[in-house]
Amino acid sequence: MEAALGLLRRMPPKQSETALSALLSLIPQHSSDLLSQVDLPLQVLRDIESGKDFILCEYNRDADSYRSPWSNKYLPPLEDALYPSSELRKLEVEANDIFAIYRDQYYEGGISSVYMWEDDNEGFVACFLIKKDGSKSGHGRRGCLEEGAWDAIHVIQVGPEEEEMAHYCLTSTIMLSLATDDESSGKFGLSGSIRRQMKMDLAVAEGHLCNMGRMIEELEGKLRNSLDQVYFGKTREMVCTLRPPAELVQRRLPDT
Repeated sequence: MEAALGLLRRMPPKQSETALSALLSLIPQHSSDLLSQVDLPLQVLRDIESGKDFILCEYNRDADSYRSPWSNKYLPPLEDALYPSSELRKLEVEANDIFAIYRDQYYEGGISSVYMWEDDNEGFVACFLIKKDGSKSGHGRRGCLEEGAWDAIHVIQVGPEEEEMAHYCLTSTIMLSLATDDESSGKFGLSGSIRRQMKMDLAVAEGHLCNMGRMIEELEGKLRNSLDQVYFGKTREMVCTLRPPAELVQRRLPDT
């Protein structure tokens, strides 16, 4: 099991679904553990009733249907499906509206969805999802890549309130893939994923959404910096070492 998870962590996000399917056929006895611990690139479905797209994941799935956060209906329709309580549904609707503003400010487009459900510890769990297509034909602005995808998954476990305090456990995963193909950069591809966790005990005076929003903003900023330093920084260092820019070569040449 550990070897399988290690292999999947090292696979490019675009190939993770194929790798997961192969591993499920090899070790079917660990299928439930693999499906619960492995994050796959996010998929999108259109909610005809609301006219909006929403993101598909394991957290809004029941059988082969997926619940839309906009209409609160399953597509395709499903009998005896699971729904959040009326109070939690109200919080879910508010979270989707606020998170859409966050998405536009930080990502300049894309698709976002928020899902909430009760857990067994008298608290609840919230899942915040963002999918940004950065390709030329994508749904975001400033698309200049041949292929480009950013998938962000934030899952927050919120404990029961005790003395006006609550325990929050945030697990965030970022999956990035991009490819270019033009005269200036040539053919180039880069992909990878990163996961981090944050735990905090916060006062609930301002509401759960304020606390969850601050945690997501802080951890996502750290993840973006890590991706910039690890993926882009190391790649830039290697490329400049192997193929230094022309102006750098000229400075290194002795005067004749």
